[in-house]
Amino acid sequence: MLLDNKGFDLWAEGYDKSVGISDDSGTYPFAGYKDLLSYVYNTVRSGNGKSILDIGTGTGILSAKLYNDGYSLTCLDFSEKMLGIAKAKMPDASFINHDFAFGLPPALMDAKFDFIISTYAFHHLNDSQKISFINDLKKILAPGGIIVIGDIAFSSKDELEKCKAASGTSWDHDEFYITADEFCKNISGICFKKISFCSGVFIIK
Repeated sequence: MLLDNKGFDLWAEGYDKSVGISDDSGTYPFAGYKDLLSYVYNTVRSGNGKSILDIGTGTGILSAKLYNDGYSLTCLDFSEKMLGIAKAKMPDASFINHDFAFGLPPALMDAKFDFIISTYAFHHLNDSQKISFINDLKKILAPGGIIVIGDIAFSSKDELEKCKAASGTSWDHDEFYITADEFCKNISGICFKKISFCSGVFIIK
């Protein structure tokens, strides 16, 4: 079931634990979670610039690590309670409570970021919304900047269907997972790195 912001508020305290259980057991949907976050982190660390927009910050697992490394963080999430947990980890970061399914908030329209990152959030948008939103993100990307999106994703429709069949009743029919072979046709300057059987990272320059 696709949770709304209130659902994520209720999940906030137990989110990190439940994700960790799925990752440690190597099961859908969070198999490869720590490896994916590490890949996104290392991609940012190997790039240039210090300003980061994190879309779907959640409890701040990844953004707090970058914050502690000296990056300037702007954190966006639709769960006020999750942002509260993240804010305790990053007291000097900027926080925006907003549902990105409705596009960018007005406060960011004139901003520029060296990095725009998002982990385990884009599956809340359908494919057409994803494409439209990425095009909007490109407008607030600083010259030479990159967009890094890590999420539940598959190399092909066939891989998605295999995972769906193996997952049985645990499969979430309300979420919109990316199949890279089709999705990448619609975005210029994009590449895909597979992380696990149900996760991957998209890099857009």
